[in-house]
Parts: sequence; structure tokens; C-alpha cells
Amino acid sequence: MARRAGSSPGKMRPVAVGTLRAVLFLCLCVCAWYAGYLLAELIPDVSLSSVAYHIRSIGERPILQAPVPKRQKCDHWAPCPPNTYAYRLLSGGGRDKYAKICFEDALLIGEKIGNVGRGINIAIVNYTTAKVIAAQYFDMYEDNSGAMTQFIRGAPAKSLLFMVTHDDGSSRLKEDAKKAIEELGSKEIRTMKFRSSWVFLTAKGFELPAGIQREKINHSDRANNRYSGWPAEIQIEGCIPKEPS
Repeated sequence: MARRAGSSPGKMRPVAVGTLRAVLFLCLCVCAWYAGYLLAELIPDVSLSSVAYHIRSIGERPILQAPVPKRQKCDHWAPCPPNTYAYRLLSGGGRDKYAKICFEDALLIGEKIGNVGRGINIAIVNYTTAKVIAAQYFDMYEDNSGAMTQFIRGAPAKSLLFMVTHDDGSSRLKEDAKKAIEELGSKEIRTMKFRSSWVFLTAKGFELPAGIQREKINHSDRANNRYSGWPAEIQIEGCIPKEPS
């Protein structure tokens, strides 16, 4: 049987193809509607404003951070045990970094209160009451060794004495002063040289516990000095047990 010119046995007519596409599109629409219906039945009613609020609040929630460490007395890293006094002694460093004496978080000698100077700085504290008895510096470029000796020997019994150097504490330090400080337990006062950094804690009329850090010295050395002509500042800190009540 003869075929029409231009016809192909495997090719569908345009009308049939269009009908098939319409049926498929209708089926997809029905499936989408049914899927939406099922989701609406399964998910509880939540308003769009509520959804938007929850999304926004995620970004507004505060970020958890570690708490800022609590500052301790005299800038210690850790608090002193109960029934103890906190102390920190810092020698001067160079020309402009002044010495400091801190006791129970009170600055006894320092630049902020204007009572620090070159030489040997000394503070005397009543051990029982923790009250400051006297605080003074003695310029060792001047003839103050005798006055300092009197100041030290005049400290009453049951006193804590704190000593720190700024700049130089040795130039005119005489034997009477060295002996007075040595009698209070210093092991380094006779080794002090020009511009040595030195700190010393002692007690008069009673003994401090053996474990307390009491004295430290750092000598000037051109090869190792932190500052031009001066060694690095040094410090000691700790906790002194209070007098039993």
C-alpha cells in the first residue's frame, strides 16, 4: 500500500503531543495540591510573623562568653587565703618607671600618691591593725643614710617593713644603715651595687613564716640591662598570715 510523501511511521501528530502534555501538567498540578494539603494537615498552624520572629531572634541571641576574671588585691593572679594580708613590692625600672608598695590593695608608696622617689622607699605597717604607720623615701645620692637608719630603728614592735629601691639605693648607704637592715634579716643589703634593683619585706618583733618570699635583688649589668644604665625592675608578692585573734 502506498504511503503519503513526507510522512514518517514513528512520528506522532502535533495534536496528540499537545494533548499528552496537557494531561501531564494537570496530573502534576493535582499532585502538588495534594502534597500541600497533606503538609497543611500534618504541620501545626504557625503564623508567618511568628516564623519571621524566630528566625530574627536567632541572630539577636547573645553570644556566650567566659566571665571576666575578678581583680584580686594588689593585682595578684589568685586571691589570698582567708585571714591573710596581700602584699606586692615592685622596684623602680629605669628613670621613669617608679617603685610601688601595695598592701591589702592599698598603695602605700607609688607615683599615683606622689610619695615615691629615687633611693630607698620604705613603708611601715602595724601588723595587728594593718594600718600604715609611716611611708617615706630616702635619696641615696644625698646624705640620708643616718635619717633612714633612725626611721627603721624607730619602727615599733609588731611592725611590717617594706623596702624598695628606685634608681639607686647604694651610693651613700653607710654601715649603720646596712647593719640595721641586716639585723632585720636581709641577706642582700651588703651585696647592693650602683643602681641594683632591690625589694625587701621584713617584720620587727616577730617572725614571718618561712615560706614567705622576702627579698630579691637584680644587679646592673651593661650586657643584660633592660634599660640604658638600669637593670629590669623586680617584684615579690604573697600573703602574710594575720595575727591569731
